[in-house]
Amino acid sequence: METENKQKMKTQNPMGEIEIEKMVINCGATDEKLEKSIRLLKMIAGDRKIYQISSTRRIPAFGISPGKKSGCKVTIRDKDKIIDLLKRFFAALDNELSGKKIVENHLSFGVQEYIEIPGLEYDRDIGILGFETSVVFKRKGKRVKIKKIKQGKYPKKQNVTKEEIIEFLNKHVGVEII
Repeated sequence: METENKQKMKTQNPMGEIEIEKMVINCGATDEKLEKSIRLLKMIAGDRKIYQISSTRRIPAFGISPGKKSGCKVTIRDKDKIIDLLKRFFAALDNELSGKKIVENHLSFGVQEYIEIPGLEYDRDIGILGFETSVVFKRKGKRVKIKKIKQGKYPKKQNVTKEEIIEFLNKHVGVEII
Protein backbone atom coordinates (compact mmCIF):
# COMPACT_ATOMS: atom_id res chain seq x y z
CA MET A 1 0.00 0.00 0.00
CA GLU A 2 2.91 2.34 0.71
CA THR A 3 4.33 1.77 -2.77
CA GLU A 4 0.96 2.69 -4.32
CA ASN A 5 0.92 5.95 -2.36
CA LYS A 6 4.49 6.73 -3.48
CA GLN A 7 3.52 6.00 -7.09
CA LYS A 8 0.50 8.33 -6.84
CA MET A 9 2.63 11.09 -5.31
CA LYS A 10 5.25 10.75 -8.03
CA THR A 11 2.66 10.98 -10.80
CA GLN A 12 0.90 13.97 -9.22
CA ASN A 13 4.10 15.90 -8.64
CA PRO A 14 5.50 17.38 -11.88
CA MET A 15 9.03 16.87 -10.53
CA GLY A 16 8.29 13.13 -10.29
CA GLU A 17 7.55 12.67 -14.00
CA ILE A 18 10.17 10.67 -15.86
CA GLU A 19 11.64 11.71 -19.19
CA ILE A 20 14.36 10.63 -21.56
CA GLU A 21 17.63 12.45 -21.01
CA LYS A 22 19.57 11.11 -24.01
CA MET A 23 20.14 8.22 -26.37
CA VAL A 24 23.62 7.00 -27.30
CA ILE A 25 24.12 4.83 -30.37
CA ASN A 26 27.54 3.20 -30.83
CA CYS A 27 29.40 0.79 -33.07
CA GLY A 28 32.70 -0.89 -32.32
CA ALA A 29 35.05 -1.44 -35.24
CA THR A 30 38.55 -0.73 -36.54
CA ASP A 31 40.07 0.40 -39.83
CA GLU A 32 37.77 -0.04 -42.84
CA LYS A 33 34.84 -1.31 -40.79
CA LEU A 34 35.05 1.86 -38.67
CA GLU A 35 34.40 4.01 -41.75
CA LYS A 36 31.36 1.85 -42.55
CA SER A 37 30.14 2.23 -38.97
CA ILE A 38 30.45 6.02 -39.21
CA ARG A 39 28.38 5.99 -42.43
CA LEU A 40 25.75 3.85 -40.69
CA LEU A 41 25.48 6.24 -37.74
CA LYS A 42 25.20 9.21 -40.13
CA MET A 43 22.39 7.40 -41.92
CA ILE A 44 20.55 6.74 -38.63
CA ALA A 45 21.16 10.00 -36.74
CA GLY A 46 21.26 12.47 -39.61
CA ASP A 47 23.51 15.52 -39.30
CA ARG A 48 24.63 14.97 -35.70
CA LYS A 49 28.32 14.94 -34.79
CA ILE A 50 29.81 11.46 -34.62
CA TYR A 51 32.65 10.89 -32.18
CA GLN A 52 35.41 8.39 -32.84
CA ILE A 53 36.55 6.45 -29.79
CA SER A 54 40.23 5.70 -29.27
CA SER A 55 41.34 2.60 -27.42
CA THR A 56 43.27 2.84 -24.17
CA ARG A 57 44.22 -0.84 -24.03
CA ARG A 58 46.00 -3.36 -26.18
CA ILE A 59 43.84 -6.28 -27.36
CA PRO A 60 45.91 -8.37 -29.79
CA ALA A 61 43.04 -10.73 -30.67
CA PHE A 62 41.10 -7.81 -32.20
CA GLY A 63 44.15 -5.98 -33.55
CA ILE A 64 43.64 -3.05 -31.16
CA SER A 65 46.50 -1.04 -29.70
CA PRO A 66 46.47 2.06 -27.45
CA GLY A 67 45.52 5.22 -29.32
CA LYS A 68 44.00 3.37 -32.28
CA LYS A 69 40.44 4.27 -33.29
CA SER A 70 38.23 1.42 -32.14
CA GLY A 71 34.66 2.66 -32.39
CA CYS A 72 32.25 5.52 -32.94
CA LYS A 73 29.21 6.93 -31.17
CA VAL A 74 26.54 9.58 -31.51
CA THR A 75 24.42 11.20 -28.78
CA ILE A 76 20.86 12.33 -29.46
CA ARG A 77 19.03 14.61 -27.01
CA ASP A 78 15.94 15.60 -29.02
CA LYS A 79 13.02 13.84 -27.26
CA ASP A 80 10.79 13.52 -30.33
CA LYS A 81 13.62 12.11 -32.46
CA ILE A 82 14.47 9.61 -29.67
CA ILE A 83 10.87 8.34 -29.41
CA ASP A 84 10.70 8.00 -33.22
CA LEU A 85 14.00 6.08 -33.35
CA LEU A 86 12.97 3.85 -30.42
CA LYS A 87 9.75 2.89 -32.20
CA ARG A 88 11.71 1.98 -35.33
CA PHE A 89 14.42 0.08 -33.41
CA PHE A 90 11.88 -1.93 -31.42
CA ALA A 91 9.97 -2.70 -34.63
CA ALA A 92 13.18 -4.40 -35.81
CA LEU A 93 13.14 -6.41 -32.56
CA ASP A 94 9.42 -7.36 -32.97
CA ASN A 95 8.43 -4.87 -30.22
CA GLU A 96 9.87 -7.13 -27.53
CA LEU A 97 12.66 -6.50 -25.05
CA SER A 98 14.15 -8.68 -22.34
CA GLY A 99 13.69 -7.40 -18.81
CA LYS A 100 17.39 -8.07 -18.16
CA LYS A 101 18.31 -5.18 -20.43
CA ILE A 102 16.61 -2.63 -18.18
CA VAL A 103 18.26 -1.37 -14.99
CA GLU A 104 17.85 1.67 -12.78
CA ASN A 105 17.94 4.92 -14.84
CA HIS A 106 18.68 3.34 -18.23
CA LEU A 107 18.18 0.55 -20.72
CA SER A 108 20.55 -0.89 -23.31
CA PHE A 109 19.93 -3.16 -26.27
CA GLY A 110 21.46 -4.04 -29.62
CA VAL A 111 20.19 -4.32 -33.16
CA GLN A 112 22.01 -7.06 -35.07
CA GLU A 113 21.36 -5.83 -38.61
CA TYR A 114 20.37 -2.30 -39.53
CA ILE A 115 18.44 -3.50 -42.59
CA GLU A 116 15.68 -4.81 -40.28
CA ILE A 117 14.85 -1.25 -39.19
CA PRO A 118 11.83 0.20 -41.04
CA GLY A 119 12.81 3.16 -43.19
CA LEU A 120 16.47 2.17 -43.63
CA GLU A 121 17.47 0.57 -46.88
CA TYR A 122 20.46 -1.65 -47.54
CA ASP A 123 23.57 0.30 -48.58
CA ARG A 124 26.13 -1.76 -50.47
CA ASP A 125 29.00 0.46 -49.23
CA ILE A 126 28.11 -0.27 -45.60
CA GLY A 127 27.24 -3.95 -45.86
CA ILE A 128 25.55 -5.64 -42.93
CA LEU A 129 26.32 -4.07 -39.54
CA GLY A 130 24.73 -3.87 -36.14
CA PHE A 131 24.91 -1.35 -33.32
CA GLU A 132 24.17 -0.89 -29.63
CA THR A 133 21.79 1.65 -28.13
CA SER A 134 21.61 3.04 -24.60
CA VAL A 135 18.74 5.22 -23.41
CA VAL A 136 19.15 7.24 -20.20
CA PHE A 137 16.09 8.27 -18.18
CA LYS A 138 15.85 11.00 -15.53
CA ARG A 139 13.52 13.02 -13.41
CA LYS A 140 13.48 16.78 -13.34
CA GLY A 141 16.00 18.24 -10.92
CA LYS A 142 18.95 16.06 -11.93
CA ARG A 143 20.94 19.17 -12.83
CA VAL A 144 21.29 19.90 -9.09
CA LYS A 145 23.62 16.90 -8.87
CA ILE A 146 25.65 17.82 -11.97
CA LYS A 147 26.20 21.59 -11.70
CA LYS A 148 29.55 22.90 -10.44
CA ILE A 149 28.45 25.84 -8.31
CA LYS A 150 26.12 25.13 -5.36
CA GLN A 151 26.01 21.44 -6.17
CA GLY A 152 23.29 19.63 -4.28
CA LYS A 153 22.43 16.08 -3.44
CA TYR A 154 20.25 13.91 -5.63
CA PRO A 155 18.27 11.56 -3.37
CA LYS A 156 17.92 7.89 -4.25
CA LYS A 157 14.14 8.25 -4.55
CA GLN A 158 14.74 10.47 -7.61
CA ASN A 159 16.22 7.52 -9.52
CA VAL A 160 13.99 5.98 -12.19
CA THR A 161 13.16 2.38 -11.28
CA LYS A 162 12.98 -0.57 -13.64
CA GLU A 163 9.19 -0.78 -13.28
CA GLU A 164 8.77 2.89 -14.20
CA ILE A 165 10.92 2.45 -17.31
CA ILE A 166 8.82 -0.57 -18.34
CA GLU A 167 5.62 1.46 -17.84
CA PHE A 168 7.08 4.37 -19.86
CA LEU A 169 8.05 2.05 -22.73
CA ASN A 170 4.60 0.43 -22.77
CA LYS A 171 2.86 3.81 -22.81
CA HIS A 172 5.01 5.78 -25.28
CA VAL A 173 6.68 3.18 -27.50
CA GLY A 174 4.40 0.12 -27.25
CA VAL A 175 7.07 -2.39 -26.26
CA GLU A 176 6.31 -5.70 -24.57
CA ILE A 177 8.80 -6.72 -21.87
CA ILE A 178 9.47 -10.46 -21.70
